[in-house]
Amino acid sequence: MANLSGSDDRWGGTTSPVMPFALGDIRPMSSTDIRRTALDALHRSLGATMTDFAGWDMPLRYASERDEHLAVRTRAGLFDLSHMGEITVTGPQAAALLDHALVGNISSVGVGRARYTMICRADGGILDDLIVYRLAETTYMVVANASNAQVVLDALVERSAGFDAEVRDDRDAYALIAVQGPESPGILKSLTDADLDGLKYYAGLPGTVAGVPALIARTGYTGEDGFELFVEPGHAVELWQALTKAGEGAGLVPCGLSCRDTLRLEAGMPLYGHELSTSLTPFDAGLGRVVKFEKEGDFVGREALAEAALRAEQNPPRVLVGLVAEGRRVPRAGYPVVAGGEVIGEVTSGAPSPTLGKPIAMAYVDAAHSAPGTPGVGVDIRGSHEPYEVVALPFYKRRK
Repeated sequence: MANLSGSDDRWGGTTSPVMPFALGDIRPMSSTDIRRTALDALHRSLGATMTDFAGWDMPLRYASERDEHLAVRTRAGLFDLSHMGEITVTGPQAAALLDHALVGNISSVGVGRARYTMICRADGGILDDLIVYRLAETTYMVVANASNAQVVLDALVERSAGFDAEVRDDRDAYALIAVQGPESPGILKSLTDADLDGLKYYAGLPGTVAGVPALIARTGYTGEDGFELFVEPGHAVELWQALTKAGEGAGLVPCGLSCRDTLRLEAGMPLYGHELSTSLTPFDAGLGRVVKFEKEGDFVGREALAEAALRAEQNPPRVLVGLVAEGRRVPRAGYPVVAGGEVIGEVTSGAPSPTLGKPIAMAYVDAAHSAPGTPGVGVDIRGSHEPYEVVALPFYKRRK
């Protein structure tokens, strides 16, 4: 991996991301082809419960999932996100390639800034949701979900034909550590002289953190303020330990994938394999705003997505809504949403909410039942129709 503090092709000095992981990708442990991050031994020394997640052995929790969740909401949490998929696209026509391959207008992203976007099939189905960072004038980093990284890489390579651009698999070049929560700016400031106050959301800058060259991004998947730190894998343990020490007085705790899922659910953030899939277009998912028909040139899925946009306008599809339980039973993905004895939708994600103190869920429901406060809506939980209140997303939004 090149020197991140210099003027190499990764940010002209900068970079960053944050990408949804999916607890739906967790599989029973197997010793076959399991990948481990540079922090694996450290996680085990902290007593983490490890799990196979998208082919990676990752910390699910260290102690109490609820305590980890509440620490991020009120203080700060430390995450290992090194399983995310980084793909570098560079060359004179890198922007043109990404404009063709993805649904967003990537050529309009400024150096040092990032954009949330998607990569779709020709039929408009979502292959993955992504964050793309412009690292330098002709260099971009595409950050994919761990479970879809190879699919995204293969699609970008295939779509690069005819463009003067290189697509490079950089998944082994980075370790990614995130510090999230209201105390995260103060913790990081104690370890770097980088201008964190001037670092906007969805932006990044090069710097050193605890003496470690890093790409510092103000991004996250928790609904809180926070940062992502991209470093060489060989520096990961050193950086984790420095952040842990700096956060002792601020209540920083190590956090696993389980609380990251409940944090993103409260924040109403979609998760691939749950709210997003190849059977849905961005318009079906209520995220049609990421599709930029006005950009120059053709892009993969344009025709199908134009038809999907028209369908959504003329006959709204099922709408993604929030559901809050009146009782204590927790809905899970796939449970039917019902009203008047009829199935009117399906739960995509559900969990107890530590912040609200009640079970919550996201679900796709018929447009006629999507308005907040719609009466008579429930979830069929193993044959029992439990009452739920329809609410607008997100369930939780931090005070700024």
